[in-house]
Amino acid sequence: MTGDARPYERAGTGAWTEAGAYQIVPGVFRIPLPMPGDALRGVNVYLLAQPDGFTLIDGGWAIAEARRALEAGMDLIGAHPAQIRRVLVTHAHRDHYTLAVVLRREFGASVGLGWGERHAIQILTARARHVEYAPLIELLVPAGAVDLLRRIERKTSQVDARADGWETPDVWLQPGCVVVGEAELRIIPTPGHTQGHVVFADTGRGLLFAGDHVLPHITPSVGVEGVAAPSPLKSYLDSLRVVRALPDLMLLPAHGPVAPSSHARVDELLAHHDTRLAAVRRIASARPCTAAEVAGQLTWTRRDRSFAELDDFNQLLAIGETVAHLKVLVSGELLSTTQQGLVTLYAAGPSSR
Repeated sequence: MTGDARPYERAGTGAWTEAGAYQIVPGVFRIPLPMPGDALRGVNVYLLAQPDGFTLIDGGWAIAEARRALEAGMDLIGAHPAQIRRVLVTHAHRDHYTLAVVLRREFGASVGLGWGERHAIQILTARARHVEYAPLIELLVPAGAVDLLRRIERKTSQVDARADGWETPDVWLQPGCVVVGEAELRIIPTPGHTQGHVVFADTGRGLLFAGDHVLPHITPSVGVEGVAAPSPLKSYLDSLRVVRALPDLMLLPAHGPVAPSSHARVDELLAHHDTRLAAVRRIASARPCTAAEVAGQLTWTRRDRSFAELDDFNQLLAIGETVAHLKVLVSGELLSTTQQGLVTLYAAGPSSR
């Protein structure tokens, strides 16, 4: 294990994506890995020392740049990826899961993933080389966004499970605790961003490994998954309240800098969604409209971009999030729905359904 003479930094002084190894507390390091061409720019993985090597929380994306950055970061603390004994993954998105699979192939590291992700993994590891379009159809056709659906279908490439790093994990993680050296991590299901998302709480050292559940600068997407959830925003809000009920912990996110208070950020996210729900309700109450029409009247990202300014993928995420908000309002009898063929219209008042 490294001592103070090693050339790692105790805290990042530049952009959170700047390559390196950054000590959070003794024995816990943040290593940012690149995501070239992606708006998120990078993903944090966290290296935890244990007597026989290391546990890694989240694996990164299975691309050569990320694999090199992981090895370079570990080299700064006198370690090597061969010493990673297991990878605990917060959720089954490629920027978190697929490099974990590569590390298993190279060095035999065990991979753990939340039990709630099993259906998503089943789709992703299907033998047939195809894209699963059913969830997109179920989302975009009722939302009145068939043109977007056609554009996405034309652009999306086929999935090759093995080449893209999709395999079944060694361990399906259940609620409980896992020991890492002298520390204990509590595994907490936090469905919302995905149905099987989990966070890892180290209350002894005051740390929350939050994955994409609680991000310091942006809100995670909800409503777009390979397996559709009944009410993803309700699940997400409920999960935020679960994290809020924990002690206030240092927030260790997958994307963005470390933040001192999980409670403060959870409160901001809950307030954001309250504001968003009010805006969605106001638009849908003015006149009957589709989810795509509601999304088109909202602004998106921290830069308040119009819907039309978004690329196709981010328009998909925007419509998914809008549908998720509309479902919460309908279930609370604050909006009503009617069908116009295959398309759902939203309007003021309790639903007749």
